[in-house]
Amino acid sequence: SSRVLWTLAVTQLRKHVLEMSLQQCPASASFFGFIGCTAALVFANLGAAYGTAKSGVGVASMGVMRPELVMRNIIPVVMAGVLGIYGLIVAVVISPNVKTPADGYLGYHGFAHLAAGLSVGLSALAAGLAIGIVGDAGVRAIAQQPKLFVAVILILIFAEALGLYGLIVALILGGKGSQGLDPTKCPYVSL
Repeated sequence: SSRVLWTLAVTQLRKHVLEMSLQQCPASASFFGFIGCTAALVFANLGAAYGTAKSGVGVASMGVMRPELVMRNIIPVVMAGVLGIYGLIVAVVISPNVKTPADGYLGYHGFAHLAAGLSVGLSALAAGLAIGIVGDAGVRAIAQQPKLFVAVILILIFAEALGLYGLIVALILGGKGSQGLDPTKCPYVSL
């Protein structure tokens, strides 16, 4: 009788520990980490693509009137392309750190990696929108008044800075999501 009670107590304790372990180490943690990698790359590339396309149209239009200024005014296209690199950097930094719950990858880690990916991705998307609009209008204006070159470049630099801010925050968050991986925190996940 005492052996049966002991077995029931141990079974209940194991069930309770498993439930606590699954709450701390959900299977969805890895999903959120991988979505963070994806968001970083996809949103940053959307910003880069829009900025490149929009400012490229302006460069082509301006090149019809003033072909000697085309190479000088290609700067917005280059700046937009850099935004995609920001997303790539964060995705490459995060992806090796996304583990399984059995490796101690907690919900905290998954959410930190998701936040890092969204931080750089959405910041680069916003920067790409700004660079595209300013680049298009700016290069057309420079074709008519070359003295506007410095002012347009300064505006483009401030637009690019938005993506850089997202990259900095993403690297900080990505570092936090990679600290403290401890397989002993999720010992019963593999049961």
